[in-house]
Amino acid sequence: MQLYRYLPGAARSAANARVVAIGAFDGVHLGHRAILRELVSRGKARGLPAAVVSFEPMPREFFAPANPPARLTRFREKFELLNSLAIDELVCARFGSVRDMTPEVFVSEFLVEGLAARHVVVGDDFHYAAGRSGDLDTLKRAGAELGFGVTVVPGVHWQGQRISSTAVRLALRAGDLETARGMLGRDYSMSGRVVRGLGLGRKLGYPTANVSLSRLQTPVDGIFAARVGGLAPRALDGVASVGTRPTVGGEKPLLEVHIFDFDQHIYGEYITVQFIERLREERKYSDLDSMVAQMHEDAYAARAALAA
Repeated sequence: MQLYRYLPGAARSAANARVVAIGAFDGVHLGHRAILRELVSRGKARGLPAAVVSFEPMPREFFAPANPPARLTRFREKFELLNSLAIDELVCARFGSVRDMTPEVFVSEFLVEGLAARHVVVGDDFHYAAGRSGDLDTLKRAGAELGFGVTVVPGVHWQGQRISSTAVRLALRAGDLETARGMLGRDYSMSGRVVRGLGLGRKLGYPTANVSLSRLQTPVDGIFAARVGGLAPRALDGVASVGTRPTVGGEKPLLEVHIFDFDQHIYGEYITVQFIERLREERKYSDLDSMVAQMHEDAYAARAALAA
């Protein structure tokens, strides 16, 4: 998949026409995948590349930088998920470059002139341009005038609930990994490089791989039965913690995972932690002995959950 962090100049040529899907695609859940399947199908039918158009920061992050919604997927995670779905191009422009565009300017300058869009695929709740003033009707009218088709993909539901990034966030925040799994079509996961920590876990008999979250808000918190990918041919079992570690005076949220029956130095490795079952909330203990006793119980519970 080709990545463009700006409007590619080559796209201004009609020879580089494409079919386009527009959205934040945070989480790349089953609702998003329905849009992406339609995008790929339309591209193949017309012999054109299938391009996903997204923005950084995401609009809701742009307008609430101090208190943004918890990201389900960082940029690299989203790129990897899209890349696995036969998408040809990801065009990720700065949101500030389009935030003030009227619907007419967004369509004519960004979609038609900038991307040579010949077909646009969107969800049935799609809005665009300044103040979300553009909607499905204005997009369809513009397509009829400027020569591109529009396909609107209906929402997807799981157990009677419409799938959305917000619904996935709410499920994760409640510790409802089953609902999140059903909406995502996979176990929820977070990825990152293993960084050096204080080494306390190793001293306590539970060495951990520490992963910087690179998020202002975390979609999950607590203790989890987990699996870790990126270190072996198959995912490795473990127990993970997402939180601030109040017992040892931590403040910044961190992802830590203890991998069972594993003793290798993996600093700098890029790993993916899959959250299988939430075991409990994070707690503050009066002393390290109490914390270690609970860690024994968590490891036992995680092994049982993963075996099941």
